[in-house]
Amino acid sequence: MADTYPWSWYSDPAVLAAERERIFRRAWHYVGHAGRLPEPSSYFACMTGGLPVVVTRDGGGELGAFLNVCRHRGSEIVAGAGRRETLQCPYHAWTYGLDGQLRSAPRAEREDGFDAAGLGLVALSLDRWGPFLFVGADPEAPPPSQLLAAARLPFDPAELVFRERIDYALGANWKVAVENYLECYHCPTAHPAFSRLVDVDPDAYVLEGDGPVWSQYGTARDGSGTCAFHLVWPALKINAYPGFANLSIGPVWPETTGRTTGFLDYFFGTDVDDAWARDLIAFDDQVGREDTTLVESVQRGVAAGLVERGRLLPESERLIASFQAKVTASLT
Repeated sequence: MADTYPWSWYSDPAVLAAERERIFRRAWHYVGHAGRLPEPSSYFACMTGGLPVVVTRDGGGELGAFLNVCRHRGSEIVAGAGRRETLQCPYHAWTYGLDGQLRSAPRAEREDGFDAAGLGLVALSLDRWGPFLFVGADPEAPPPSQLLAAARLPFDPAELVFRERIDYALGANWKVAVENYLECYHCPTAHPAFSRLVDVDPDAYVLEGDGPVWSQYGTARDGSGTCAFHLVWPALKINAYPGFANLSIGPVWPETTGRTTGFLDYFFGTDVDDAWARDLIAFDDQVGREDTTLVESVQRGVAAGLVERGRLLPESERLIASFQAKVTASLT
């Protein structure tokens, strides 16, 4: 058996500050789907990886992503989503094109040497996998479309249609939530309905990957298909259940050392019956509520402070060991 990293890492504010800077700030983050930008001259704003971001489709149909921060005094420029030709800061009306270039700044003509060309919005990297959009601040990080090229799904993700987003919050450290996701050792005990649907025997339930993508593959006991669960570094979940074409995708974000938030965007094939989709979302919600009980219990346990470390089973928890190794390498 292998040791975990110190349990103090789940409750130490200094560790969380380092994780935000060295892990999340340098990673790619899922921001939404292309359907949120259905036509030219549209945009949507969001927070991702701790950064305010605006994603645009300009008048020519080109996608772009920018830091949603005015170059003048730092105000966030836009909120929500919609159609518009320009992005105007509500503070002093500095106005940017959907290509990020500064178009106008009130009273700029009164200032000698004012150079609008050097004051455009800070561009971020943008990547696309099927209908899914990702934004990154580190141009050296490998893009998700490249990482997910080998991910096995029983359908083409480009054929999926967005249905709804569900937000959630957990009273646990983000690493506790991710590590719970990376193993099905707990499934027979904690997820009876899931274990009736999917064969979770260790000889049938397959674990693959050594990062930055970790994958789990299973087969429905009734022969209705396969399932796949992918974790993309550092904390993006991609889930596909047996049955008709379906996928949910969403990030995990550390609010505090003991609070994690996230969301899942649910997508289905165009021919999926509405009742089947609602039943699947309800089923996934039940699994999620069972996991919430588990991870919040773990958080209370590791925060007790009387045990230094835990142990990992080399086979059943090898994805956790790989994830913990990557966290450790990022922080040391």
